[in-house]
Amino acid sequence: MPEWLVLTLAMLAAGVVVVVITLLRHRRAADDEDTSETPDVIEYMTMWIGVVYAIVLGLAIAGVWEGRSAAEEHVRAEAVALHEVSERVRVYPAEVRDRIRDDVNAYVGHVVTTEWRAMADDGEVTERGTELLDRLRRDVTDYEPRTDFEAQTYQPLVDQVAAAHEARSARAESTGETMPGVVWFGLVAGAVITIGMIFALQIRRTAREMILAGLFSALIAFLLFLIWDFDAPYGRGLAASADPFLRFFPHLEA
Repeated sequence: MPEWLVLTLAMLAAGVVVVVITLLRHRRAADDEDTSETPDVIEYMTMWIGVVYAIVLGLAIAGVWEGRSAAEEHVRAEAVALHEVSERVRVYPAEVRDRIRDDVNAYVGHVVTTEWRAMADDGEVTERGTELLDRLRRDVTDYEPRTDFEAQTYQPLVDQVAAAHEARSARAESTGETMPGVVWFGLVAGAVITIGMIFALQIRRTAREMILAGLFSALIAFLLFLIWDFDAPYGRGLAASADPFLRFFPHLEA
């Protein structure tokens, strides 16, 4: 099921639940119940519960957004390092240059196809990707420069391969979900409490109040969905993409 459809259904369901519960509550309410007044203490508690939960939601969204941004930066750094290797190696003899570039192409091709699906489905990188990058490092470090020009290029090439390894390791650590289960429990429980306080305010069955209550619930559902979607930087609808690799290596198609 597409994620946009899941989001739409979740928002509609949140609104419908509030409306249904409100109708049932008023149907069972006593005939002499006064819904036009709400105790001041309930209004005060509702306000502070909403404020605290808004802060928690804001911090959660900021945290997962930062994680997603870091994931994109890991991909960009890895792609830049591999592109530098492919370009700087041009000063090497044709046989060595072609072998290293073939290593780079094989690794990038594996990342943007097989490994990217593995990160989305399993939350981890592949052993094959590690083997391909290790092969690239061996081919770069095992070559013995024959001229001063090659010697000047050797160390920058080694540094770029090391940078690619570091970026790959950081990418591997970012593949899974970042939000602990206890945080999700707090977010969901907070949503239930915050929405539940709507009924403590003794809302009436007027169209205006019912619509506002439904929209408020749908907004919380949307924000929770947004946190869930960002929580897996490489695995969901708004995930970081492999575009940096494809920009530097346009001849490789995902």
